Amino acid sequence: MNPSLSIYDNLGGADTIRRLVEAFYPKVQENPLLGPLFPDDIYPVMEKQYMFLSQFFGGPSLYSDAYGHPMMRARHLPFPVTPERAEAWLGCMRNALEEIGVEEPLREFVLKRLSGPAFHFVNTTEE
Repeated sequence: MNPSLSIYDNLGGADTIRRLVEAFYPKVQENPLLGPLFPDDIYPVMEKQYMFLSQFFGGPSLYSDAYGHPMMRARHLPFPVTPERAEAWLGCMRNALEEIGVEEPLREFVLKRLSGPAFHFVNTTEE
């Protein structure tokens, strides 16, 4: 990991972000806590996640250019996000990062960076 580069560049840019999203969402869909929260047609969600993660990790501002300010907490309020679901989401992300070959310490750095927002979105303690 090169500390002078963005997470986006450390990961390998657009191609790696796309592979990450494509590895991540099948895991989400299979997860009993997360899968029911997502629509059957997951591709629009995947595209938004690709755009958001590109921007979040220091790449081009694809999400903001298309949709305006992310306001991610507000966008997650309609869904029951529990601490268990935040953990499950991070677990799916960990598995996806491993699957595409992101090595330590970058993998842990990415997960740490994502854990703040994941738990910030928690809006309920019950299913």
